[in-house]
Amino acid sequence: MKTAFWKQDWAIGLAVFLLYMATLLFTSLISSLEQRAYDAGVRLTSRNVDERIAVITIDQTSIDNIGRWPWSREIHAELIDKLASAGAKVIATSVFFTEPQQDKGLVYIEKLHRLYKEDASAPDSVTWAAMGSVFKEAESKLNVDQQLSLSVARAGNVILPMLFELGEAQGEPDKPLLPAVKKWELEASGNPTNGWPMSAKGATQPLSKLAENAAGIGSENITPDDDGVVRSIPLAVRYFDQIYPTFPLVTAANILNLSPKQIKLSLGESITLANVKLPISSNASFRPYFYPSLGGKAAFPVDSFYDVKAGKIPLEKYRGKIVMIGATALGIGSSLVTPISPSEAPVMIAAHTLSSLLQQHYYVSPSWNSLLSLGLALCITLYLCLLLPRLKAGAAAILTSILFCLLLITHFMLMTQSMLWIHLMGPASLLLLGHGLLTTKRYLISEQKEEKSSAESAESNRMLGMAFQGQGQLDMAFEKLSKVPLDDGLMGVLYNLALDFERKRQFNKAEAVYQYMAGHNPKYRDLEAKLKRAHQMSETVILGGSGGGVNGSMLLTDGSIEKPMLGRYQVEKELGKGAMGIVYLGKDPKIGRDVAIKTMSLSQEFEADQLDDARQRFFREAETAGRLNHPNIVTIFDAGEEHDLCYIAMEFLKGKDLLAYTKPTQLLPIMEYSSIVRQVAEALQYAHGQHVVHRDIKPANIMYEPNEKIVKVTDFGIARITDSSKTRTGMVLGTPSYMSPEQLSGKKIDGRSDLFSLGVMLYQLSTGSLPFTGESMAELMYKIANDTPQDPRLLNPKLPPILAAIIMKALQKDETTRFQTGAHFAAAMAKLEAGLRAREANT
Repeated sequence: MKTAFWKQDWAIGLAVFLLYMATLLFTSLISSLEQRAYDAGVRLTSRNVDERIAVITIDQTSIDNIGRWPWSREIHAELIDKLASAGAKVIATSVFFTEPQQDKGLVYIEKLHRLYKEDASAPDSVTWAAMGSVFKEAESKLNVDQQLSLSVARAGNVILPMLFELGEAQGEPDKPLLPAVKKWELEASGNPTNGWPMSAKGATQPLSKLAENAAGIGSENITPDDDGVVRSIPLAVRYFDQIYPTFPLVTAANILNLSPKQIKLSLGESITLANVKLPISSNASFRPYFYPSLGGKAAFPVDSFYDVKAGKIPLEKYRGKIVMIGATALGIGSSLVTPISPSEAPVMIAAHTLSSLLQQHYYVSPSWNSLLSLGLALCITLYLCLLLPRLKAGAAAILTSILFCLLLITHFMLMTQSMLWIHLMGPASLLLLGHGLLTTKRYLISEQKEEKSSAESAESNRMLGMAFQGQGQLDMAFEKLSKVPLDDGLMGVLYNLALDFERKRQFNKAEAVYQYMAGHNPKYRDLEAKLKRAHQMSETVILGGSGGGVNGSMLLTDGSIEKPMLGRYQVEKELGKGAMGIVYLGKDPKIGRDVAIKTMSLSQEFEADQLDDARQRFFREAETAGRLNHPNIVTIFDAGEEHDLCYIAMEFLKGKDLLAYTKPTQLLPIMEYSSIVRQVAEALQYAHGQHVVHRDIKPANIMYEPNEKIVKVTDFGIARITDSSKTRTGMVLGTPSYMSPEQLSGKKIDGRSDLFSLGVMLYQLSTGSLPFTGESMAELMYKIANDTPQDPRLLNPKLPPILAAIIMKALQKDETTRFQTGAHFAAAMAKLEAGLRAREANT
């Protein structure tokens, strides 16, 4: 039989690929896996920082010593002056100066100064002039914004931040950008279909007086990925219809002494600084390298703002350096997650980005990345569908491991050596998932079956042994239990098995069990006494007798009587002899149930070459009838064989068969035997529905208990399970007088043959005679096949016409014209019973 297509290897491989594609398209699972592999690749990569970069942090120490944030602008101006005097190449501060700082006293000083200058009648004296000088000095000291602006102007190399509010811009800007910002507008070239920088809908700019003196202004926009990790930094932002560089790019341009016109943007492809081309993604972002810390210290030289201000750090350290200033203290600077750190300040991210720009340490994800990943997934699917099923489990595991390791090594080699990010984790996960499912399927469907068939586990042997013991198959039970490692629990099971052998008077086998147990623990219970007694009894007691009988009760050494056993049943007495052997009354000692035990001594009844066929015929009754569960069919409980004695334990019925009621002088009332035949017809309807044909319906095989009106069909011993898909002719079985014409001719038969036999029985119960008789078997068979039976009313004039019609219909030679089902026969008998009751009611 062909394997269902969904169980085939190619179907499983295809299903895995479709699952992979659905996961890729509709979930973030694969992309998250790729991102985790990217982070691992970054951590394994080794690059050196640009030694020109130094970081000054506004840390908690600075806050504790200088004062609460925000600080007055003259503090920032002081630091800028110091760095400028030390010869810093570029000062890039990420502190936002977007709102003016207006000292409360400044307003009054300015007003007094104006009054002083407007009062022309004032005496021209030294005191008055000194007062004007004080006013001017006070105004200068209190105007901290002006101080910072002058410091920025004097330094001439300060880069200031601004912030674009990302989002789709609509209409016109709320306010124009400052000229100092607009001068950094970039010219874009290339095809717009390649992509555009991220869109901004608003801008927060520095103070105009600061912006005018700054060497550059750039937007400080950091956008984490969907999992919250910063992996890419935008280099340009689109503000309505204009494009502006971000903070790291402006800083890099100043270091390289480039004007905004010398920054070339090719949409979705690259940004060029002088002769350096930086590849960008479609939204003008690039992936910087994040430099790992060394020995617990930051990759870049980091100093505290306060230490520099207080002179603890020599200013000579910053000569020719790119100094980046930013907040790291808790509460004044947000922290972000990067591939190398769970908490990184924006100023440190800006330092990583700037070093990556200047040294070209960045990761590239090619435009053909997705196509390559999809192609690899298809190749892996072909491997799973076509090659993997042809390999043995060991070879398949080795090859899959090699391919998986090759994908991992390729990923990390490209990341660490070429800084190239190719999406290989999705195909690698597809490889592992597909291999796991296919090998699991192979194990469950094939290799597991082979393993189970070649080696039985101890637990399965234990369970089988106990099951065989419960069924009375003690030899099979001992065979299975002997394969189980001996322990105290098994000793108890074997002890009971030996007692079962004793009850069957198979003392030699009980002795063998006791000896086996003694090898483990000779002191177990009364094992020594049991072993000695079994040895003595095995030399004196013989089980079985001739003619299918069982030896009588045995007198034990203590004077008690032990009744013989068949299987697990205790034989009480003989009930009679049947067609196949002797029938006994037995008792199941475990539940105290009476049973009828039908026996047959095969060696006495059949020649040696017929024993197997006879055994099969005998057990066919148990096999077939055991499947039937109907109130009018006798119940089969058990079947077994001891030596040459086969037995079937069945429901014990208190009544007797109908044979006695077929004699003319002992006929039952019409109503009574009509009810019997109806119930038999109902039982046959059920059996035929189970594809079981009885083949030997006759009065001797119908048990009847007159007091409780119980009817039971018995002796399915020659029944045969029909199979509509095959033609069966088979040999002629059954009692000739009750056989149908098709049964005698050896044709394939069905349930209608049983209904013919039931019609013969009904004829006999109604008249006391058989419808077909002959002095020889040949004559009898001829009449059954050709003669029409005599009208039963000629033999019994009391029969109602409807009963005669039922009988004659049941005895039709052509099976297509007689009753077609047991239900039809039963319905006719029910109609007869209703008519008889109506007639009795009228009389």
